[in-house]
Amino acid sequence: MALPKPMWLLSKLSQGHQKSKNIRTLEFSSLPGDPSKAYTTYGPEKTEGNLNPKDAPKAVDADEEDDDLFGSDDESEDEDAKKKREENLAAYKKKKEGKTKPAAKSIVTMDVKPWDDETDMKELEQNLRAIEIDGLTWGASTLVPLAFGIKKLQVNLVVEDEKVSIDDLQQQIESDEDHVQSTDVAAMQKL
Repeated sequence: MALPKPMWLLSKLSQGHQKSKNIRTLEFSSLPGDPSKAYTTYGPEKTEGNLNPKDAPKAVDADEEDDDLFGSDDESEDEDAKKKREENLAAYKKKKEGKTKPAAKSIVTMDVKPWDDETDMKELEQNLRAIEIDGLTWGASTLVPLAFGIKKLQVNLVVEDEKVSIDDLQQQIESDEDHVQSTDVAAMQKL
């Protein structure tokens, strides 16, 4: 007669429990000695290994003490090495002082917008090119149609970044209120 599943499972579990209990008693019963005594009473008097590795004394090799991989701060430096290092530093500083960095320059394309279609664009360009600042070089210019017959002046210029401020240049161009309505930087590229 077959048992229902829960009963069958319980019978198997109890059988397994009984088997493990028997195995445990067989293993320890076959060992010599008294189970009521502490485990340290059996075995050798002194062991080489330590029970807890963190309590073990640190062993120091003589070879490890002699190895100085990164150099020690305690050792004094040779006089020759000091002199050579000082000479190299002085030569490097002198070489660096002799070199001049090239000036950082930018190419700018600027749009200059007039008030209306009756604005004299040739006079506007003459006033624009009359602005002279150290580090500013004017380039080519063209008239580009904007809207309703109005044309804007698109001018290229090269500026040295340390000497010329684009914002100041725009304010100076816009100070020609008779001709200029506004200015915009259309493109800017470092050289």
